[in-house]
Amino acid sequence: MGADHTRPVPSAPPRVRRILVATVVPLFVATLIAALVLWPWDAPDPAAGTEPPRHHGTVTRVVTEPCPPAPEVPEGSPDAPRGPCGTVTVRVEDGPDAGQQVQTPVPAGPGAPTVAVDDEIILVELIDPADPTASSYNIAEHQRGKPLVWLVALFAAAIVAFGRWRGLAALAGLAASFAILLTFVLPGISAGSPPLLVAVVGAALIMFVVLYLTHGVTAQTSVAVLGTLGSLVLTGVLGTIATAATHLTGFGSEDATTLSMYQADVDLHGLLLAGIIIGSLGVLDDVTVTQAATVTELAHANPGLSRRQLYRAATRVGRAHIASTVNTIVLAYAGASLPVLLLLTADSRAVTQLLTSEFLAQEIVRSAVATLGLIAAVPLTTGLAALVTTAGRRAGEPTDRAAPAPAPTPRPAADRAEALEALSGPRGDAPSAAPAGWPDHDRRTDTAW
Repeated sequence: MGADHTRPVPSAPPRVRRILVATVVPLFVATLIAALVLWPWDAPDPAAGTEPPRHHGTVTRVVTEPCPPAPEVPEGSPDAPRGPCGTVTVRVEDGPDAGQQVQTPVPAGPGAPTVAVDDEIILVELIDPADPTASSYNIAEHQRGKPLVWLVALFAAAIVAFGRWRGLAALAGLAASFAILLTFVLPGISAGSPPLLVAVVGAALIMFVVLYLTHGVTAQTSVAVLGTLGSLVLTGVLGTIATAATHLTGFGSEDATTLSMYQADVDLHGLLLAGIIIGSLGVLDDVTVTQAATVTELAHANPGLSRRQLYRAATRVGRAHIASTVNTIVLAYAGASLPVLLLLTADSRAVTQLLTSEFLAQEIVRSAVATLGLIAAVPLTTGLAALVTTAGRRAGEPTDRAAPAPAPTPRPAADRAEALEALSGPRGDAPSAAPAGWPDHDRRTDTAW
């Protein structure tokens, strides 16, 4: 068994750790206080809505039949969609009619599910307003619980198998992110709190929990936290300026318009800014953690690199990372809005008018502001990491060039002859590597090695 040449990454000096603690802990406490102040204690109960009851059921029979003749419509009017006609027999699995067979019409219309025997579906119970004792059932959609559970289980198993304990910590961080979004951010915005302020506090809370839970309480993680927090604040400022300059109202999508009908007190302009903040957080975490780790690994590989050399080398890595991430952000926004983009391509307006429309303008602002925040995260995090990594050096240690290689240990002539014979083999082949202690004239002496 060969010796293990891996070394642990050196920890920051005590003075640097004290400075990081004195910086990060007050920010974390301020985030907790802001979260408690903004917490939606009086948020409405989602279960108290007026949605009709939904029950599980299993299709036992499907009977299709010709649809009746369509009524006469004025010439030039669009034809109403004609879907399949017939009845579906469903066994109700829960609710007051559990175990009974009920009949429903075959689902029809745009987006209606196609059902077959043994399909597990969701039934919606409709109450007759004229007679509250009379009710009927309609098929709403398929049950997706089992496939989703298997997919999530495969997702978690793959992460744990590859990342081991780090992967398990990443899953815990993902669960914490969803918990904060579902219990603080979304209810807080629904309760009427300022969306931008809720998003910034929620994003900061997610950042603290996820980064320290996933990467450990280290100086490297603290640098990533500070870099992420600074970039988030900058992203919020840039988003506020950009949305004001472009006169965006937040009504750029049908979803926002529908939300304004159900919750008139929600600030859609602030909701747009909140979406930019939350959407930028995941990519910012990636960039800042990578930059902090890059500086640490470079300093570990070559302790003689100066602060400037560390910054320049890690920034080159950051440039390559940003170049690929920018395309990721734009494609992510385009993929999420693909149906609307296809609808806009059928528009007869000029391209310039389409690009400056409310919907496309807000997507351009999202992408541009998020990218500017990412670009700022690279020099900010890299500079902080370089300062922390080189803070413990003494005045006499090398800074502007690599540390000199150790002088080779002299070997007796007999040892050299034996080593040469062992390396050459019976046919006198050239040795593949010099023995330890021999001077290697082909070894690179560049500072990056």
